Formats: sequence, structure tokens, C-alpha cells
Amino acid sequence: MKLFIVSGISGAGKSTVLYALEDLGFYCIDNLPVALLPAFANELLGSPKHYSNAAVGIDARNLSNDLSVFPELLDQLHAAGVETRIVFLDADDGVVITRFSETRRMHPLTRGNTPLAEAIRQERALLSPISSRADLTIDTTRTNIHQLRELVRERLGQTPGGRMSILFESFGFKHGIPVDADFVFDVRCLPNPHWDPQLRSLTGRSPEVIEFLTRDPLVEKMFNDIAGFLTRWTPRFEADNRSYMTVAVGCTGGQHRSVYFTERLSQYFRARDMRVLTRHRELS
Repeated sequence: MKLFIVSGISGAGKSTVLYALEDLGFYCIDNLPVALLPAFANELLGSPKHYSNAAVGIDARNLSNDLSVFPELLDQLHAAGVETRIVFLDADDGVVITRFSETRRMHPLTRGNTPLAEAIRQERALLSPISSRADLTIDTTRTNIHQLRELVRERLGQTPGGRMSILFESFGFKHGIPVDADFVFDVRCLPNPHWDPQLRSLTGRSPEVIEFLTRDPLVEKMFNDIAGFLTRWTPRFEADNRSYMTVAVGCTGGQHRSVYFTERLSQYFRARDMRVLTRHRELS
């Protein structure tokens, strides 16, 4: 049995992830007290009905003392032979505040005169024993509900042969670096199609932009260097039982160069029998 532990900042999408996992056939339970994790796992393992995958939601509604012993409880699960995956949902504080304002929901830590911004800060501290052990962190700052559900289906579904899942994501530096990236590559030093009026409205997937970039030998050298680095080191991460990796490639606006590189890297590693996903953050 594989047990997914889903946690995260309130308002970042934990419930959406649990609903999506339930649609995938997972046995899901939300707001499980941390102290009951071992008992819950033992109950599932001993149940006559076999569950290959289960998911539990754990958040700041737990007692703070219980959250502090999470690492020890996780070690107990591993010792009992339970394979775990920790998924942590995060988002920028400003976006979380906006979401609570729009839905008029109460944050679980806003009591008395505690302002929402302070409650979020306290929540991050309380959940640090979980976030620090996360196998996969998903930043939902620029992701809507439908995109998040699709991302869950792609990243948390069954991994063929136990292979590591690699997400190649393009982004624009002017909109911020993805906080959930394991590797970030900067291609802003390369020629920018934005300054060609005929290419400005196109993207890195357009034939005209592809032709523009492939004409420059520096583009090919940059691609070979990035592909070579990842080819050399991803097997080491996979051998270390990593299930997920996110590789982000950024340019200024996230429309041309980063999209081109993300598409090429996805094709390159997909052809080498890697489990590859592709996302263009600024084109979504």
C-alpha cells in the first residue's frame, strides 16, 4: 500500500487535491489527527478489502504538539513497511489572503484578534515538520482549481514501473520563480524573439520562433549543456527513491525562449523513456 499524506497552507488547494485523488480511486480521509497516522495505516493494511493507494489530509487544525512529532511518526510508518509520499500545497501569502476574502471563509488559526497575515505565518511554522519532508511541493499561486486537478491526475497517478516523474515547466522571471522547482535554468542571455515585431505575438512552440532560435549556435550550446547536466544527474536522484522532480526554465516573459527549451527538453527525455510532463505557466 502507498499512503499519500496531503498537507499545505489553508487556501492553497488541499481539499481539491484530495477530491482529485478520490476520483483516481484512492481511499481518502481528511483532517486526520497526526497521532492516529500509524493506527490508520495498520487498519488499512489489516483490512480484508485491499487498498493499493490511500490519502490522508493533515493541516493546522491538528494540535501543535502532534505536528511536532510528525517526523517520528513517519519513521514508524517506514519501519512498518508503509510506503509514503508527502504532498505539500503552497501559495503566496497575498494570493491566500485574496482567496479567503473572496470565499469569506475563516482561517483555522484566526481567533481572537489574530490578523489573517499573522495566522498564515503561524501556520507555516506549525506545518514546517511536514513541509520540510515533502516529496512534492505544488505552488498553486498561479493555478486554478481545474489546472490543479489535472496536475494531480498527471503527477500523482500510478507511475509506470516506479519511474520518477519529471515536470518541465516554463516561466517568466518578471512573474516570479516557481517555488516548487528543484532546478531552475535561466535562458535570458539568449536572443529574444520579443524584439522582432513579427515574432512578438507568437510563442516558443511556433515554427517561426523555433527557426529564429535554432539559427543561433548559443541556443544549441545552452540546450546541450542543460540536457547533459540532467542526463548525468537525474538517474542519481531516481536511485535515491525520488518520485518527482520539477525542472523550471525561465526567460523574461515566459513566452518564447523558456517555452522553446521546455518543449525541446520534454521531447528529449520522453524519447529516452522518462516519464515526462510539460507545463507552460505563463501560457496557461
